[in-house]
Amino acid sequence: MTTMVDVARRAGVSVATVSHVLNETRPVRPDTRAAVLGAIEELGYTHNTLARSLVTSRTRSIGLAVSAISNPYFTEILQGVEAGALEAGYSLLLADPHDDPRHERKVVQLLHERRVDGMIVAPSAEPAETVGYLARRGVPTVFLDRLVGDEYDQVCAESTGPVRQLVEHLADLGHTRIGLVAGLPGLSTTTERVQGYREGLRARGLPFAPELLAGGNSEADGAQDATRRLLAAPQPPTAIITANNAMTIGTLRALGELGLEVPRDIALACFDDFSWADLFTPRLTAIAQPSKDIGAAAVRLLLERLEEPDRPARTLRLPCAWVHRTSCGCADPAPATVPAAPPAALERNRTS
Repeated sequence: MTTMVDVARRAGVSVATVSHVLNETRPVRPDTRAAVLGAIEELGYTHNTLARSLVTSRTRSIGLAVSAISNPYFTEILQGVEAGALEAGYSLLLADPHDDPRHERKVVQLLHERRVDGMIVAPSAEPAETVGYLARRGVPTVFLDRLVGDEYDQVCAESTGPVRQLVEHLADLGHTRIGLVAGLPGLSTTTERVQGYREGLRARGLPFAPELLAGGNSEADGAQDATRRLLAAPQPPTAIITANNAMTIGTLRALGELGLEVPRDIALACFDDFSWADLFTPRLTAIAQPSKDIGAAAVRLLLERLEEPDRPARTLRLPCAWVHRTSCGCADPAPATVPAAPPAALERNRTS
């Protein structure tokens, strides 16, 4: 088996220099580094990362707890996390909490027991036990997509302003009964999107009607039921906003079952764009979240936390994009993806 000594001999350098190249523990001249990497390639040497972790107490691995299987939105976030981790030389350990608080706590503990250097977590609607576990053990953590408190590093898209923009657009098209299929109670994203909905109604002088707000529990089946409830109201909505992509599918199912055509019979606008939204008939007007950027930003925040454990916590809010298509009832516009309503602040530092 090829050893570090063999690599050093072939490159004409010391074993310590090979170690510095592999572990990035000291600057090495470019020509020396190239010679070492060439010898590694030629000899087929494989670095023993386990042995290195025993010396440095670092495994160069990141634990990621997101519902990537049960929630397609997180698949793109996963791509951003994976790309950012790979670029920084970190491996990724993935666990799916299925948005279940009890399961979430278990998978976070399992990732921690694998000695990951830090963790990225998309918290459930009841994250207290998981957050407490990580805080008590001092695990460097970034919370993703959903906020848990300014005392933690966290990154997510802006929600309130973009939903307000959807409401205002539908109101400007003449709709006075606008329904919202909202997400799972307890999630910060649900709270913010409901807030944006109510702000949009106020901005256009429309009253808030409780019967036009229905919970879809952030999933397709729940949204299907919620849409049926909205349309069974004595004065049903003439337009509906869905608060995530899974619920958009459920709402479309319900409208199809009821024989309603979008936008002829009812207008539809969505928070959360997805790759096939442009293939529907009609094409879906949507707010697009910067999913991959959210994942990459979470990795950057975590690496900064590993380098500076005592720095103030940071919250990053990334802007969304407005994608204007035809499901809202507009004539087919030219392709347009423009910034949605800007967030009040893209980043907050906690200093106290």
